[in-house]
Amino acid sequence: MSEHCGIVVVGGGLAGLHAAARAAQLGHATVAFTGPAPGGLLLSIESVQGVPGHPQGVPGYDLGPMAQEAAMDAGARCLAEEATRIERSADGWRVTGETTAVLARAVVLAMGSRLRALGVPGEERLSGKGVSHCASCDGPMLRGRAVAVVGGGDAACQEALTLAAFAERVHLLVRGGALRARPAWRERVAQQPRIDVRFGAVVEEIVGDGVVSAVRLAGGERLPVDAVFVYAGLVPADALLRDGAGDLVALAADGHVLVDDGLHASAPGAFAAGTLRAGHDGQAALAIADGVAAAESAHRFLQSGAWPAASPGSPSTPTPAERTPA
Repeated sequence: MSEHCGIVVVGGGLAGLHAAARAAQLGHATVAFTGPAPGGLLLSIESVQGVPGHPQGVPGYDLGPMAQEAAMDAGARCLAEEATRIERSADGWRVTGETTAVLARAVVLAMGSRLRALGVPGEERLSGKGVSHCASCDGPMLRGRAVAVVGGGDAACQEALTLAAFAERVHLLVRGGALRARPAWRERVAQQPRIDVRFGAVVEEIVGDGVVSAVRLAGGERLPVDAVFVYAGLVPADALLRDGAGDLVALAADGHVLVDDGLHASAPGAFAAGTLRAGHDGQAALAIADGVAAAESAHRFLQSGAWPAASPGSPSTPTPAERTPA
């Protein structure tokens, strides 16, 4: 089945859902490929901070469905299927999903990111058998046990705090010499006696015969744990933007989409929002703002048909480090 619309959104995280809502509010026929579970990586976060209207934080598993409901209330059509292909068409963009193909004049790329794997022995083999990415899901099964959290950013600190409500000991293993998390999270971690922060801790193997029993650290130390939660950073979900003929839009070396201050990508009618685009700081509030800004830029593009003289990556366009986040 194929259908036409003004703006197609690829992604079901906060950036994509807010882009879909804003595009529909601006009067465009809007279709969003959200996947089966709206919210993206936030679904496993117990308390998402900094979201407007939620001063005390809000669970990610509530925030995603609320954003999808708002998009649908605004008039966007949300498809509970993953996009499987994105390609240029004669007059815009074609996005193909598992059962549906959508033709649109503008596309908002908001596929987000995936969690970075450690790439160590035992990680893949023991996935779901003690290797996890969801503290709120698995924490209650680990009462009185020792667990490890790998990472030093906001997500790692949040998940360590969630696990500390259940586990006897939480070893927060940080590769570097300091936590990268915001001050509020660092302070909360420091005040939690069940969390043991270990700097310069490099995991070389996850050990277990059927289930996790330990991690082996650089230097040979074997740390007994019953589970390992990996939050070692994010990798942009750029697979749909690459094909044998070349990238659909200009990408940074690490795979993030290069954008200008209006979140325009390098191809006419393409916009990028959320953690997929270069320069995003990973915060939920910025993902929401990105979605709105990308939809408004797509709206202006459709109204005028004009395209910026400079494209991302050209000498007159700010680099991701120089641009001011929208």
